[in-house]
Amino acid sequence: AQALSPPLAQVARLLGVPAVLTEQYPAGLGPTVPELGAEGLRPVAKTCFSMVPAVLQELDSRPQLRSVLLCGIETQACILNTTLDLLDRGLQVHVVVDACSSRSQVDRLVALARMRQSGAFLSTSEGLILQLVRDAAHPQFKEIQKIIKEPAPDSGLLSFFQGQNPLFR
Repeated sequence: AQALSPPLAQVARLLGVPAVLTEQYPAGLGPTVPELGAEGLRPVAKTCFSMVPAVLQELDSRPQLRSVLLCGIETQACILNTTLDLLDRGLQVHVVVDACSSRSQVDRLVALARMRQSGAFLSTSEGLILQLVRDAAHPQFKEIQKIIKEPAPDSGLLSFFQGQNPLFR
């Protein structure tokens, strides 16, 4: 499934940011777990690794769309293919690295590097949330601050960004 991380989902709802939820072959892989905070979103089932074909109507109905925040599972499959398709459509893609996972850390890391090489921006949930809010004077900043103050689980990415990884130099 591709969905928002719980803090991103909460902030998207607060700020009225449109969100789309897709599920990769839910008949065989199961539905989106409630822990992702995607309640209220109607999942779009898909079998293509990219979510773009499944949400083409949604994308076409938003000609003003310039940028997409993307997160989900199987970074090397669904996230990578979706990123490449969205970049091909001329959109800016912000991959939320702490809200993307893979069964294999090597697959995850190489996919993140490939997306970065292809022109996607890599960021964290908190970084993107603060980019969306833009100002501590925002009327909902106090509420959002409470959301991002919650400690995030270890994403397993710290060592990838500490200079020892040649893929991210």
